[in-house]
Amino acid sequence: MTLEQKVMQALKEAMKEKNKDKLDALRAIKSAILLEKTKGASKTLTEADEMKLLQRLVKQRKESAEIYKQQNRDDLAQVEYNQIAVIESFLPEQMSAEEIEAEVKRIIEETGAESMRDMGKVMGIATKKLAGRADGKTISQIVKKLLS
Repeated sequence: MTLEQKVMQALKEAMKEKNKDKLDALRAIKSAILLEKTKGASKTLTEADEMKLLQRLVKQRKESAEIYKQQNRDDLAQVEYNQIAVIESFLPEQMSAEEIEAEVKRIIEETGAESMRDMGKVMGIATKKLAGRADGKTISQIVKKLLS
């Protein structure tokens, strides 16, 4: 079952439940999928494309929530957090910082990276290996910490 089919099924359930927060998040996912499909030459999305799309949606909502928090708009921030929870339910389980660090250490050993000059090499492998299961910003912070 593709992501689009899963979203459509969840959308129907949310409509029956009259769950507004869930509906808004699912409609945002559906909209992003449609935009992505019409943007490129190929009309099909790979699983990796779907994961990137979902991660981008989560990242956008986290940034919005932070802005709302800074402006003391907790009501609007809570809406964003509710949408994040719905979107993350379609992502594979995220790795903990310890798991990411262990994986990055393994990659550093494999590549023989020793300093910050090798960060690009390590990041390239790490982002491919951990795609969908870890945030790029978190991976970057851990790689910097381990190489410096």
